This record gives sequence, C-alpha cells and structure tokens, in this order.
Amino acid sequence: MQISGEMIIGRTTVRGQQGTVKAIDPSRNEQIEPAFGLGGEEELQQACLLAEQAFDKYRETSLEQRARFLETIADRIMDLGPALIERAMAESGLPQARLEGERGRTCNQLRHFAKVVRDGRFLTATLDSRLPERVPPRPDLRLRKIAVGPVAVFGASNFPLAFSVAGGDTASALAAGCPVVVKAHSAHLGTSELVGKAVQKAAIECDMPEGVFSMLIGSGVTMGQNLVAHRAIKAVGFTGSRHGGLALVRTANARHEPIPVYAEMASINPVFLLPGALENAPKIAQAFADSLTLGAGQFCTNPGMLVGIDSPALQQFVDAAVEILGGKPQQTMLTPGIHSAYTSGVDKLSSIPGVKLLAKGLGGDLPCGAIASLYEVDADAFLANPEMESEIFGPCSLLVRCRDQEQVLRVAEHLEGQLTATVHATGADIGFAGKLLPTLERKAGRILFNGFPTGVEVAQAMVHGGPFPSTSDPRSTSVGGSAIDRFLRPVCYQEVPAELLPAALLDNNPLAIPRVEDGDLVWNG
Repeated sequence: MQISGEMIIGRTTVRGQQGTVKAIDPSRNEQIEPAFGLGGEEELQQACLLAEQAFDKYRETSLEQRARFLETIADRIMDLGPALIERAMAESGLPQARLEGERGRTCNQLRHFAKVVRDGRFLTATLDSRLPERVPPRPDLRLRKIAVGPVAVFGASNFPLAFSVAGGDTASALAAGCPVVVKAHSAHLGTSELVGKAVQKAAIECDMPEGVFSMLIGSGVTMGQNLVAHRAIKAVGFTGSRHGGLALVRTANARHEPIPVYAEMASINPVFLLPGALENAPKIAQAFADSLTLGAGQFCTNPGMLVGIDSPALQQFVDAAVEILGGKPQQTMLTPGIHSAYTSGVDKLSSIPGVKLLAKGLGGDLPCGAIASLYEVDADAFLANPEMESEIFGPCSLLVRCRDQEQVLRVAEHLEGQLTATVHATGADIGFAGKLLPTLERKAGRILFNGFPTGVEVAQAMVHGGPFPSTSDPRSTSVGGSAIDRFLRPVCYQEVPAELLPAALLDNNPLAIPRVEDGDLVWNG
C-alpha cells in the first residue's frame, strides 16, 4: 500500500488543496516525503455529511456484523506488515520493538471491543413488565443503550497507532455504533494514511455504510475546531495537552447543541514511597528509573512525582536512583515541538526557588534528544507553589520530601486530579496506606500498589481516566471495556408494539444477551 499524501472520505481518497505539509523524522529533524495535501471546509463537510447519513444504518448493524468489522480492521492493519512499522519508526523516532508492540495492542483493542459487542452487555437491556392491576397501573417499559452519533477522534502524538487513527477511541466508538471522523496528527501522517486505508478497506469488505469512517488532514487548530463545531458530530475523543483539550471543550460547549468532549489531558502520576517498602530501595529505584525513561518519558502515565518521608531509607533510594539515571542515555523525542516543550519545562522547574537537581542522564547530540532528570524539593515549598504540579512531558520527575505521615497526607490532598496514583508499601505500611487510600480514590482513576503506572492493560477492569485536569470528564475511561460507554445513551421504549421493538428488547431475547427482567439478571435467552 503506497503513501500518496491523501485524506480518506468515506470510500474515496482525496488530496487537499489548502497547501501541503510533510511529516518530520525527529531523529534527523528532517522532513519526510511525500507532501500531504491539507484539507479545508469542503472535505470536512463531506466527511461529516457522510457520517451523518451512515449513522442510522450503521448503529443498527447486527452485533455480529459490527464485531466482524472490528476484527477485519485488525486483520487489515496486520496485513500492512513491515511497511507500517518502518514508516512509524521514521515519523516518531520510536524503536521497532516498541512499535510492533503498539501495533499488537492496537489490534488487540479492536478484537477486545469485538468481544464486548458480541456479548451484548453494553446495551444494558432492561425490561419492566406491564402491571395493569397496580394503582396506578405500570406500563410496559424497556430500555437499551444506543449510539450517540458520529464521533470526532483526534490522533495522539505519543501513540502513532494505539491512540490514533484506529486506536482506542475509534475502536470503542465504532463498537458503540458510531461513525468516526478522525483528524490525523501531523506528526505521523504517513502512518495515519496507511492505517486509515486499512480501516477503509475493512469497511468496504464488510459492506459498511460509506460514511462509517473518514480521516481528515488539515491545519491543526482550524480543522480541529471546525470538526468539533460541526452539527453532525455528537461526541469527541481526544488525547493531548491540557491547552488543546480545553480549547475543544470550549468549542463543544459553545455549540447550539453542546456535546461531550472526552479529553485525556495532563497528569503527573504521583508515586508514594512508604517507609517499609524502602527496605527494597535499590530495586524500587531501578524500576522507577526504567519507568521514567521508557519511551523517552512520553507516556501520559509517566511517574512525574515521588513523595516520601525524609529518612536514611529514602536517601538510599535517592542514591540508587541518581546512579541509575546518571547512566541513562539521551533519547529521541517524538517531535521537535515536544522536545522544545520538554526543555522549557525542565528549565522552568529548575529555576523555582527550593528545587534542587539530583540526577541528570547522559548527554548527546541527538537533534530532538531528551536527557532524563530528577529534582527534589521539600514539602513546604511544594505546597506553597502550584507551578511544581505542572506536567513535564518527558523523562523528568520531582521528589517531594516530607517530614512525617501527616505531611504526606497533606501533599496527597493538595494534588490535582490524576490518571494514576501509586503506593509502594509492605505489611508494616498497611495502616498508613489505609489512611492514604481514600484521598487517592478521590484524586486518581487508577491506584497501583508496588508497581509503576507506565503500561496500561487493555482489559474490562482498566480505567484510564481520572478527575480534572487529567481528563475533562472523570466518569469515563479511554481504555478498557467501559470506554464504549462514552458513546452510548439510554432510550426507554414505553408500550411500543413488539413489531417495532429492537431485537435486544424482544420477549424471547433472540440475541441471547444478558438482560435485567423485572429486576432480575437473566443471562440466557
């Protein structure tokens, strides 16, 4: 499959006429051929109109048809073979093994949501029988969830595959029955075209309505804002900066019909080092350093903050972490812009009074190279300066030294909303951990013990979300089976004739899906 520099509008490919843009190889800081045509209002209107026209037909495809579509997308992505990995490597600077793993995750997400669709629980089918003898009588009531409508998905810079064109937002929206219009990220245009054409091919092969998928390329701010503002779009999936996410939220709220924006934005993912766990300080330090520098620190779950009680054991951890980080090599970041923001963020943190440099990784001459760093500050200074809570996207972390348990609890209470919060504890720490846990439940979407937050498993129980500002909606997750819920809404059917009821709500349960019938959970048809 050749890269042509085109957008995907339904079953066609289109070259934009609003100028051109090229992807950049961050390892050389040089542009990569070919040039991609930038689309404008005409292409956006066409994609959104097709999505709107496809919606009613697509949302009523059978569960098996929709599941097979998702699985076919995964198969067509795998069919791209080495060409996809090679292009993604060139556009991201990420190593082959990382991208092969990410491709596997992308396809696993699609297959995971195929399973979610087939089992039918996401429909929340509920039946309340008619009670004519009751005073007042109760009518026949039935409920199912339906898709909300076409969804706009924004490709993320840090995951060219798993959070991009056919990533988790697209997979869960398609699973829900929503057509998807993707805005490709400018950092990986060729990768996006290859994957987009794989989705398009799967849609044609599975005889899906034409507008079920489109992919636009355009001026970042203009195209993105206009997409969210379009009347056909009913929800948005976004992974990126707080600034970008909140700009989309404002646009969505200003519409005549406001729509939800599910934006995953910023998190420093605090790690609490309790005293008992620091008996294994060298081991924890190694795991921390590896997590911090994984993928040049360009994970939304990167451990950007450590919290511990000042003690010889904590100092042992620091000494080990300093030595390990000092040997970590410079790594290429995803884009020149991300590299510039990382450098600025580290410079700003280091200039704050009371912040002290503990460790710095090895230097080098990579054009977009990130050097790992670890800083420290005492808790009093941290609590007095909210600037220290700003996310630095890259391999930088801040250790907050506390006097005692009470100050650790104050630091936890002070924090903004987070994607994750981690506790390292042993049996001796359980009492203190029990005091800390209620605060962390209010602050984070995922709580880990004795691990590190990088690595987000695609599973039914996973939550990749959290209170603001980690996300714009703390009730949602962008990873795991529950991600489909973002793109569904409940509809109640009162006294609707059986001939007009959806299959999920018929008396004989022809789909054989789990249902709640008169208050009882029924697992078989």
